[in-house]
Amino acid sequence: MITRRDLLRRLALAGGVHLFSRPVPVAAEPPPETRTVKLIRDPAICIAPLYMAEELLRGEGFTDVQYVQTTGGQDDIKLAATGAIDFHAGFVGRHLAGLDSGDPIVILAGLHIGCYELFGNERVRSIRDLKGKQVAVTRLTHGKHIFLSIMARHVGLDPRHDINWVTDPAAKSMQLFAEGKIDAFMAFPPEPQEFRAKRIGHVVVNTTIDRPWSQYFCCMVVANRQFVRKHPVATKRALRAILKANNICALEPVLAARTLKDKWYPTTNYDYALQTMKEIPFSRWREYDPEDAVRFYSLRMNEVGMIKSSPHQMIAQGTDWRFVNELKKELKG
Repeated sequence: MITRRDLLRRLALAGGVHLFSRPVPVAAEPPPETRTVKLIRDPAICIAPLYMAEELLRGEGFTDVQYVQTTGGQDDIKLAATGAIDFHAGFVGRHLAGLDSGDPIVILAGLHIGCYELFGNERVRSIRDLKGKQVAVTRLTHGKHIFLSIMARHVGLDPRHDINWVTDPAAKSMQLFAEGKIDAFMAFPPEPQEFRAKRIGHVVVNTTIDRPWSQYFCCMVVANRQFVRKHPVATKRALRAILKANNICALEPVLAARTLKDKWYPTTNYDYALQTMKEIPFSRWREYDPEDAVRFYSLRMNEVGMIKSSPHQMIAQGTDWRFVNELKKELKG
């Protein structure tokens, strides 16, 4: 069991390898305009940096750190749009769909690349093989559906007509796939880890290593637009904590997996969580250009008819890179 004292001690050790270094001490910055910050609590364990940021957020001056639990079928982007949460992280396609519909959110930074994997049965060896097949994506407009629709369009399929989408809850779809009753399953952690451990199906696409998907952020940090405008110091401090936590997940995967298991998701299989922390390249958030990811996915979603806005409009109206650009210089590690 990871205690709070042990967690703080190990975070401090991580700081000893310059994880938290920056040229200007925290004390030299103004305090956050608000002492309260609200983040998403979502079953996707690939957004572990948000949870590992809790104590770091307190160190940034937030005395009231809240995590808002999502419920089944709830639109998490709407939580950010309405101010029910201040910060969220997830698949960029969901953020772009929200922006296109007018949600007052803003994309601030990339979180990581590569958490989605497409699994197929013996009849599905490539994305083109999805034509006429039963494919599970949890629900339409879910990140799984958006991402796989983009992939299908990229190889010349029409995702609206060529694929038979299965929108049962994930647990049911996983069982149907294991029983051979559906042909493919779009998965994100800890689902891929479970499939591999149980030798269910085979990987058709792994977005961590397969181009072009491995060249862009899949998950990005988004915030409520009013929060960013009203609380710029708090925004930078919160984002700093999240990006530091990104590095912790990379340098201390055992700590991150154990914290997920002990505090956040007791039912999560520890081995799957640890494998996730080791497989996702969390530390590479500095190396990729978040604007490239927004441009790439905006164009792909526009092509498939999922959004009407152009990449230029998305970047101009829905992004703010000031904070991450400053933090890249500060957190050189």
